[in-house]
Amino acid sequence: MWKFAVPGVLLTLAGIVWTLQGLVGKTSSGGMNGHPVWAAIGIPVAVIGIGLVVAGRRVQQRTRT
Repeated sequence: MWKFAVPGVLLTLAGIVWTLQGLVGKTSSGGMNGHPVWAAIGIPVAVIGIGLVVAGRRVQQRTRT
């Protein structure tokens, strides 16, 4: 389970951060802020991370029984 869950959580968090940075206006400093490309990259990364967490849960459930 941990082989899927840890990278899944990290990817989900990174995807959320990238999405929020891409959607934030130009008020904040930083190279990623306000660039929609980061929102477009962050969403699939977060979805892949969630998929890994779900896969880890399924592996855990199969090994328990």
